[in-house]
Amino acid sequence: MNRNQRRRRVDIVYSTNPEYEYRYDRPADSPTLPPGQQHLSIRIERKGRKGKTATLITGFTGNTADLEQLAKKIKTLCAAGGSVKDGEILIQGDFREKIAGFLKQEGYRFNISGH
Repeated sequence: MNRNQRRRRVDIVYSTNPEYEYRYDRPADSPTLPPGQQHLSIRIERKGRKGKTATLITGFTGNTADLEQLAKKIKTLCAAGGSVKDGEILIQGDFREKIAGFLKQEGYRFNISGH
């Protein structure tokens, strides 16, 4: 059991009963808004990354599968690595302008921070 699973347990701290099943408070995925109603934020971040540059895209409203699909498209466009974590897309490197062009083409609303 990882740390996040322990945090989501409801109504019990510890049980000695080997057959006891924990109940988990599962957050429900919200439905994905269409691109025109999304308002994303693109920013660059260097702190906590040993001086390496990373581009963060935040503000996506929708389920995790759609967020991961968008992240895959962006990673392919930038030819860079990245990940999806806590509702944010992280792309390795400074690709603000390239990502902004792609999101504009797809119909997303966004703002670029850190210019």
